[in-house]
Parts: sequence; structure tokens; C-alpha cells
Amino acid sequence: MGERDMELTEHTISSETIFEGKIITVQRDMARLPDGKSASREVVRHPGGVTVLPLGADGTVTLVRQYRYPLGQELLELPAGKLERNGEDHRSAAIRELGEETGLEAGELTYLGYMVSSPGFCDEKLHLYLARDLVQKQQHLDEDEFLNVVTMPFEELTRQVMEGTVIDAKTVAAVLKTKVLLGL
Repeated sequence: MGERDMELTEHTISSETIFEGKIITVQRDMARLPDGKSASREVVRHPGGVTVLPLGADGTVTLVRQYRYPLGQELLELPAGKLERNGEDHRSAAIRELGEETGLEAGELTYLGYMVSSPGFCDEKLHLYLARDLVQKQQHLDEDEFLNVVTMPFEELTRQVMEGTVIDAKTVAAVLKTKVLLGL
């Protein structure tokens, strides 16, 4: 103790856009390190997203099972989606995504904070919500969205998170935050 903390901030010297897609932008930056040297940084820019844990009065959670192309497998996840690039409010995005993917409407929506998905190369922030007082309406998926809706008891979902069956980071974070918040 007693030693002064080292300065850790890196400063951008230059930035070049390598790729601009529908969802992400990839940049190659040069950064000045705390010791004055420079280093290359590859950065994925993402508009951010939301995920919602819909908890029914009976203690069940509504999830979606969908194929995730980058991993080449199906994942069990909470309803989620990306924010629109126009700076969309994350609360309204959570309401939209919950309705689109599951057809559910929440009477109560509790903000659980946000997490960063992979800060070593990506600036994506994922905002987490707990949805309660649920009413079933009509599901309306995007035209390129294919998924199956799954329900299970919260305790079973928590067990699957802890044993590593459910591996989606935003789902894991929302489940554990909800467990602590509600004392389940």
C-alpha cells in the first residue's frame, strides 16, 4: 500500500474505419500507451443492446432458443435485441424486443443496469431488465428472425446457468442479478 496507482489511460493517435456493416463498424486505431509508446488497437463499434428477463407470476421465465451463426449452434437466451443506431432509448428497446420475440407485455419493468460484452475489442453495452406483471399478446418477429419460445421455472434456469448449460453472457448476468435482487 501507499504506492501511487499507475496511469492506465490510452489516448487515440489515429483511427481508420476498416469495415462498416449493418450492425457493426470495425476500426483500426493507433493508441498512445501510458509509457509513451504506441500500439495498434482493433475496435468493434456496436450500437448496444437490451435483454429482458420476463418473470411470470408463477415463477417461470420466458426464453428464446435460436441458432447463433457465429457459434454454429442453438442457444437458449433471454429475449434481446440491438438498439437502433439513431440513439434509441434502451427502455423502449426492451419493451419492443420483449413484444417482438415473445408477444409479452410487461406491467412492471425494472432496470438491472448494464454490462459490457467483450471490452477487450468491442464497445457494446447491454442493458438488462426484469419484466413482471406480464400479459400475453401477439408475437411479431422480424422477417429474418427464427426462434422458438421456451418457458421454464426460474430455479431451473438458474441451475442451468450455474452448470454451464446456458452460456449466453447477457442471460447469465440477468439471471444472477435477478436472483440477488429478489432473493430467490
